[in-house]
Amino acid sequence: MKGRLRFLRTRSGAVGVGIVIFVVTVALFGRYVAPHDPNAPVGAPLTGPTGDALLGTDFLGRDVLSRLLYGGRSVLGLAALATALAYLIGLTIGLVAGYTRSRLDPVLMRTVDVMLAFPPLLFLLVLITGAGTSIGVLVLGVAAIQAPGISRIVRTATLEVSVRGYVEAAVARGERAFAVIFREVLPNILAPVLVDSGLRFTYSILIIASVNFLGLGLQPPNSDWALLISENRQYISVNIWSVVTPAAMIALLTIGINLTGDAIARSLGRSYVPRTAKSVTA
Repeated sequence: MKGRLRFLRTRSGAVGVGIVIFVVTVALFGRYVAPHDPNAPVGAPLTGPTGDALLGTDFLGRDVLSRLLYGGRSVLGLAALATALAYLIGLTIGLVAGYTRSRLDPVLMRTVDVMLAFPPLLFLLVLITGAGTSIGVLVLGVAAIQAPGISRIVRTATLEVSVRGYVEAAVARGERAFAVIFREVLPNILAPVLVDSGLRFTYSILIIASVNFLGLGLQPPNSDWALLISENRQYISVNIWSVVTPAAMIALLTIGINLTGDAIARSLGRSYVPRTAKSVTA
């Protein structure tokens, strides 16, 4: 366990994890300490910080701090759901294509190449325009954007691992392909997948925030960091905190995840050895 958490001993790893813990704590538990109902007016619109509204009010007179404390759960939840679905799809395609090395491989990869050719944001906007603005469509769209890149990474890692001695030994023992993939291949490609997951999660956050900012995702009166920016951006000169604070939370989250992912990548790059390979060479 100590070896696996070596990245925490680095400055970037410790800072990154600290930032992520802070933002996640605010997003998940902030609503329990919010001073007001996020949708109820508490004063005149666009007032500056006061004793009753520490970050002032938005364009409808709602407490900015309360909406900020309520607004992170949607960002984290939707991004996590979209990223998990993308990995479910990408892992399946990549493992099947990389391990079988049959005629199915070029068929799957050419389909992936077609998906990669579409501009991601344009694809998502067209999908939302045609299917409607709903959480389900948004999550499925982001997952569809992410899955092709994931499948490429998984396929490359699977091709490398599938020719190792411990995989060939499992095949020689007569183990089924399903068992070989999940017992021998999958555990030994988790390192690149884990490193990639941080970047994918960050990208999901940014693209969901972009869609919400454009008004094509979550709709008012939902409390969401991107919606806060969109709703108050034209009033930034009146109450700058209504825009700067949600933007800072999104920025902090992406910076923290990137720092953590970079520290994990460096740690695994120095010390990673396939799990089954250790037992084979011992």
